[in-house]
Amino acid sequence: MALHLRRTAIGLLLLTALLGLAYPLLETGLAAWWFPAQAAGSLTAQGSSLIGQPWSGPGFFHGRPDGDHPLASGGTNLGPRSARLARAVASAIGAERSLGVRHPTSDLVTSSGSGLDPDISPAAALAQVQGVARARGLAPARLRRLVWANVTPPTLGFLGQPVVDVLQLDRALARLAAHPRRSA
Repeated sequence: MALHLRRTAIGLLLLTALLGLAYPLLETGLAAWWFPAQAAGSLTAQGSSLIGQPWSGPGFFHGRPDGDHPLASGGTNLGPRSARLARAVASAIGAERSLGVRHPTSDLVTSSGSGLDPDISPAAALAQVQGVARARGLAPARLRRLVWANVTPPTLGFLGQPVVDVLQLDRALARLAAHPRRSA
């Protein structure tokens, strides 16, 4: 009996060391090596670049309505017949129109499934160009070029849709405003 207990204890210690220490350290090391920015949390002054950031005012591009509350992850679970969802979408449409967006796209007025999405469609970014251009005194054509310069294509060329990271786009906009003579 003592022999079985000793073997069991040794097996437990070995598996704990292997699966509880060695494997997680290996995974963490590989993640830091292959994906250094993501493994470090992609931290910015506002938070993480992997999470939608709140942008307010007409002088910035902004993302989905869920980017304002990074601690409240998850979908709303509101169905298509929900009066609360209809009111939220109507309110978001009104907010978009007040910022100069004539035809808000669905990703500007509805939240993402995770509630943390930092990306919008190129169409959503382009829909905001007129309002941002007017607020900043920039040519809309210049901002359209800036949007297209910040489009990320689908993964491997065919997985997913093209997207625009709003944080990257607003950073590029800030650089453009800081150096107005440079081309976008």
